Amino acid sequence: MELNRGLLKDATTKGLITEQQADQLWTFLLAQGSNTPSFRATHILYYLGGLIAIGAMSLFMNIGWERFGGWGLFFIALAYAGAGLWLTESFLKRHRLPIPAGITATFAVALTPLAVYGLQSALGFWADGRVFREYHTHIDWRWMLMEFATLASGVIMLWRYRLPFLVMPVAVTLWYMSMDLAPFLAADADHGWALRKLVSLWFGLFMVLLAFWVDVRTRHVRDYAFWLYLFGVIAFWGGLSSMNSDSELSKFIYLCINLIMIAVGAALSRRVFAVFGGLGAAGYLAHLANEVFKDSMLFPVVLTLIGLAVVYLGIVWQRHESAISNRLRALLPAPVRELVERRN
Repeated sequence: MELNRGLLKDATTKGLITEQQADQLWTFLLAQGSNTPSFRATHILYYLGGLIAIGAMSLFMNIGWERFGGWGLFFIALAYAGAGLWLTESFLKRHRLPIPAGITATFAVALTPLAVYGLQSALGFWADGRVFREYHTHIDWRWMLMEFATLASGVIMLWRYRLPFLVMPVAVTLWYMSMDLAPFLAADADHGWALRKLVSLWFGLFMVLLAFWVDVRTRHVRDYAFWLYLFGVIAFWGGLSSMNSDSELSKFIYLCINLIMIAVGAALSRRVFAVFGGLGAAGYLAHLANEVFKDSMLFPVVLTLIGLAVVYLGIVWQRHESAISNRLRALLPAPVRELVERRN
């Protein structure tokens, strides 16, 4: 439930609280939420500017930067990272602005691949002409040294600053590793896609479980699990959805997995599960309409009835939600129950 000024005004109209209490409560909520990421103009500018700066030194670096040579790129990355660390300290200690501090700290971590690439290039490890910008577009097991270094710097920065946005480069790097790991395991960059799909699926599942563990451990503080959930679900669902099968049973199991994802998303209040689960369920229904029942006139009618039955199930759930939820939550371990109650 989203609490806004309009709800407080309605509460004063009904005599539940006074106007003075409503004003004091709203002032308190604004102060509490000023350092919590949200869809407000200030935070949009923070993240937009930060992502532009991070992208400038990673995704959008052009080949022209290769003219600086390996040592040049290495020292440029160190200089930029030093500036990012200085800004992080300034935002935290002088200005008490944790969100911009998290962005500049992440900027410093995002420079780790460039620094490692520059060092590798200077030492002659990239003699075949591979350039840094391909780190984000090409799969190559040799990127893994850069990825391990990024994970290490991300963990160190998280330990030092405890800022949730620092999990983002860690999650992205884990996602990259899931793609680069397959040709490394196969010892062949041109190996078939079957192995890559499996690696993506299991690596994504590992990231989701890691995110859940982090979520439970940090349920009373900030949200450190968001980025792990996001890229874990992308890797898992992408690997799962890219697998081909001629068996209708396998496709039905795929539907069930996506429905489970929707249920998990509802339980943990994590929309990413519901979004991708919904896409998978819609894809399965499209398969039924276009392949299995393409000549059936009854399929749309049956599908409509199923949809209405789901709506009715929602009505029944709403009427008995409290009792059902309490019974289901009583079956969960205490830490997980606290997490679910806090998120809902």
